[in-house]
Amino acid sequence: MTMPTIYNFSAGPAILPESVLRQAQSEMFDYNGTGFSVMTMSHRSDVFMSILYHAEQDLRQLLNIPSNYRVLFLQGGASAQFNMTVMNLANGFDRVDSVVSGNWSRIAHAQMGKLSPNVDIHLAAHGGDEFDYTDVPMPDTWDVSADSAFVHFVINETVHGLQYRDIPKAFHDQMPPLVCDMSSEILSRPVNVSDFGLIYAGAQKNIGPSGATIVIIREDLLDRCSDRIPDVWNYKSHVNRQGMYNTPATYPIYISGLVFRWLQSQGGVEAMQTINALKAKVLYEAIDNSGGFYTNKIAPRARSQMNVIFHTPSKELDLLFAQESTTRGLRLLKGYQSMGGMRASIYNAMPLQGVEALIDFMGEFQKRYG
Repeated sequence: MTMPTIYNFSAGPAILPESVLRQAQSEMFDYNGTGFSVMTMSHRSDVFMSILYHAEQDLRQLLNIPSNYRVLFLQGGASAQFNMTVMNLANGFDRVDSVVSGNWSRIAHAQMGKLSPNVDIHLAAHGGDEFDYTDVPMPDTWDVSADSAFVHFVINETVHGLQYRDIPKAFHDQMPPLVCDMSSEILSRPVNVSDFGLIYAGAQKNIGPSGATIVIIREDLLDRCSDRIPDVWNYKSHVNRQGMYNTPATYPIYISGLVFRWLQSQGGVEAMQTINALKAKVLYEAIDNSGGFYTNKIAPRARSQMNVIFHTPSKELDLLFAQESTTRGLRLLKGYQSMGGMRASIYNAMPLQGVEALIDFMGEFQKRYG
């Protein structure tokens, strides 16, 4: 019996390109003739420093990062940035503006002030309640102050399947810097990095394995980083030590670098935008054209192109869908525990064939149970 092709729809740690995994496999015991695995070489060695340098340069090329922005590969996940951004960028400020549009921005809002009790984490906009978000609050409705340290928002909400399809940017001259969690959509479409003061992203959704977190910060904001901040949480300390304040996540950085090269071979971020739009379009059409058997209640303007959520007519059928799809090689489609239903994460590395296989199964499942 022929085993089905496996398609990994996990929201993270997520799918990686097959060619990247095969290259990593071939270099597992001997990277580039060194006789060392990347896992076991010194992070201060010339070989690893070259890996880190080229990963940064390739990321700069893919995102067209201006020269006045610094790039860091940190640890702690994107969640660590909820506090690091406030500790580093809110010195001398009384307020941070926080936009809540779904699960992760809700958590960020609750966490940001815990280590900076003198800073008011102001709710600048709210798109729903704890588990019911169906649209994103548009930037022209955000209650932001020119006196705030920055405005924090999440551009793509993995749990609720929401995305700012039109990328927010400063909409008046007095607006404070934008700080954006891009974890689940970075490199999926072009962005103007200059529109942001700081961008951060956990690697495990659209770049590489878990363990590395990318921070892209405008240089002038480093002047806000106080010496009172412990070095391990201080952006300036990491910049001053070329990302070597402590041992970085060497293997995740190596894999991320391979993914950057893969993205370049695919035509870059612009090419990814085209294929990602197509994958999302055909999947949403399958949902919308199912006669109500499959539903997605997200406002069309806010439907995520990275994380597509949908439900069948009942919880029992949702569970059956998740179980039966697994036997067809469609893995990890079960929705977030608070949401139920299904969630198909269709990041850069998910081929169109995987989405088409899911759509074919959706049609068959509906015929059997609809």
